[in-house]
Amino acid sequence: MGKLEGKIAVITGATSGMALATAKLFVAEGAYVFITGRRQEQLDKAVKEIGRNVTGVQGDAGSLSDLDRLYAKVKAEKGRVDILFASAGVGEFGVPIESVTEAGFDKIINVNVKGTLFTVQKALPLMPDGGAVIMNGSIASVKGFGGLSVYNASKAAVRSFARSWTTDLQRRKIRVNVVSPGTIDTPGLRGLAHTDGEGLDRLYSDKIPLGRLGRPDEIASAVSFLASADSSYVAGTELFVDGGFAQV
Repeated sequence: MGKLEGKIAVITGATSGMALATAKLFVAEGAYVFITGRRQEQLDKAVKEIGRNVTGVQGDAGSLSDLDRLYAKVKAEKGRVDILFASAGVGEFGVPIESVTEAGFDKIINVNVKGTLFTVQKALPLMPDGGAVIMNGSIASVKGFGGLSVYNASKAAVRSFARSWTTDLQRRKIRVNVVSPGTIDTPGLRGLAHTDGEGLDRLYSDKIPLGRLGRPDEIASAVSFLASADSSYVAGTELFVDGGFAQV
């Protein structure tokens, strides 16, 4: 039996990269997963890659009506959410403070902050006491990366949510934690940096104590830890999975 045997999980923004790798690992560990994505074609492809014990629900994490539709589907099919990985997020490189626009600000805050808040809030009525909430943070929550100020701030907000909600939900013994990736070789990061894996390696490897980019499956393993009984006494924390980038 896997460490997540019989659990029902929801993972947002799971059509590629870290969240897709997490969905695959959750299923391998015995869970049934509901995944979301904004684009139906990519969502269908992800569902096919996962292969079993998965339902795809098209939607935008920044849309409250889409979140309502997601949880209505989960309630109708499985009746509960044991594990939530609020992973959906957006960002944009190369936007110094002089270039920040209201539209750009609203886009990032709408998904990364508002979307995360309501993704968690709307899951709570379906979550049994003792459930697990994991949110996708970033080393940007503690690093002052230039041209990323709005994104950095949005991930700091996610970190703050984990602290506050651990207190809010203490009577229900729902554990709220954040996994904060470093530079992980994903399609999303390649797109933001406008380069391929080799280009990312040139940009970052000399800054990372372990000397390499991270892999999506390494984030998946960390999320699985926070979702399982292995972390039964872990709450309100930020787990950095960054090869030491933000630590030394």
